Amino acid sequence: MKHQISVTVNGTAHEAEVESRLLLVHFIREELRLTGTHIGCDTSHCGVCTVQLDGEPVKSCTVLAVQADGRSVNTVEGLEQGGKLHAIQEAFTEKHALQCGFCTPGMLMTTSALLARNKNPSELEIRQAISGNLCRCTGYLNIVKAVQHAAEKMARPS
Repeated sequence: MKHQISVTVNGTAHEAEVESRLLLVHFIREELRLTGTHIGCDTSHCGVCTVQLDGEPVKSCTVLAVQADGRSVNTVEGLEQGGKLHAIQEAFTEKHALQCGFCTPGMLMTTSALLARNKNPSELEIRQAISGNLCRCTGYLNIVKAVQHAAEKMARPS
């Protein structure tokens, strides 16, 4: 069965007719061609498909596209604004918080949502926030350092 949906992705309105069983991750990648959102485990364990739905991180492999109807979705492509990387993207680079890069989009979406609601998270709060995002390369230490660094950068006056 097909449904007409209207969803705002990274600030741009999109209308589409989708199958009722289409996952949000497939809608984002296949219909909108935004391939920064990765597909990993398809079971919600790895977190590489994390996007923000109305500002909250969700694993897009567990959300149907029809559930996003009338809502706002932000993907990793939406972090960069006006040619300028988001502070969390800069911090991941500066603090060497990525290696293979496969988990990075999900980590960025999770941690940018954390920093939007908590300007100065503790190490424990950062680790709790990223606990649903698996990384097999970094050991998480530099990811935590990157989030702390981004929080410091965001606290400085522009």
